Amino acid sequence: MRLLFAGTPEVALPTLAALHDSRHEIVAVLTRPDARTGRGRKVSRSPVAAWADEHGVEVLTPAKPREPEFLERLRDLDVDLVPVVAYGALVPPAALEIPRLGWINLHFSLLPAWRGAAPVQHAVLAGDEMTGACVFQLESGLDTGPVYGRLTEPIDPADTSGDLLDRLAVAGARLTADVVDALDIGALVGEPQPDDGVSYASKITVDDARVRWSDPAFAVDRRIRAVTPAPGAWTEFEGQRLHLGPVTVDPDGPALAPGEVALAKRSVHVGTATDPVRLDRVKPAGKQLMDAAAWGRGLQTENPRFA
Repeated sequence: MRLLFAGTPEVALPTLAALHDSRHEIVAVLTRPDARTGRGRKVSRSPVAAWADEHGVEVLTPAKPREPEFLERLRDLDVDLVPVVAYGALVPPAALEIPRLGWINLHFSLLPAWRGAAPVQHAVLAGDEMTGACVFQLESGLDTGPVYGRLTEPIDPADTSGDLLDRLAVAGARLTADVVDALDIGALVGEPQPDDGVSYASKITVDDARVRWSDPAFAVDRRIRAVTPAPGAWTEFEGQRLHLGPVTVDPDGPALAPGEVALAKRSVHVGTATDPVRLDRVKPAGKQLMDAAAWGRGLQTENPRFA
């Protein structure tokens, strides 16, 4: 089949590579426009666009996929199917109707659970023990289309969202390739999603990533893992943001009030509403990620506290 692949971030690359290595032809990719990133605000291509450049594949970067120029090019490409992985923009009905078999989407949850922008982060934040991925038919509703295939993946107690997403991206690539093959020969019928079990995963903001030390230790741990690596957990210390890596709940640690910090030669503990947590890595403003104990040894503050 002739495919247009739609995706933007690095998590889309395993599926893109799997489809490129299949019997199908990727005639172009659809991705978000070049953006300014990093401290230098340099213009950079999306990972999907960079992959396409390296492989000599046409790159389409409309500001919005409802633009007439994009719709015309989509018709001209005469694609059979558009597989999607984390494209990052809503696809209008006018575009959905053009390919012969429509658009299919790899979504990193067990639909209808965690429909929306940040399913992996919300699964970790909620303390789910199991998640997975689904390939479904894209339609105008929010992740509501019939499901063609699914896989399950346990969530380890130490998993960050990044860890989990890396595994799902690889497993999901194989799932998507299998679905595309089956659709090509007409051997697959979508299964409608049930009406019960629906939950929503809104985009995780920087404010969501601020640690709430008045929460129980298990909730502090989950929040930090859920927002690692992006947007990254943080707390306020002496009027500046201090970014935090994953922590360890330590029932045998010192008794501390929420946000109170205990410094030792080889450890830094912070109080929560229940047990303290032990910090592993921190990133002070303007500095690199560093060992928390080394950061603590360099402090001149008496009775330090996180806000």
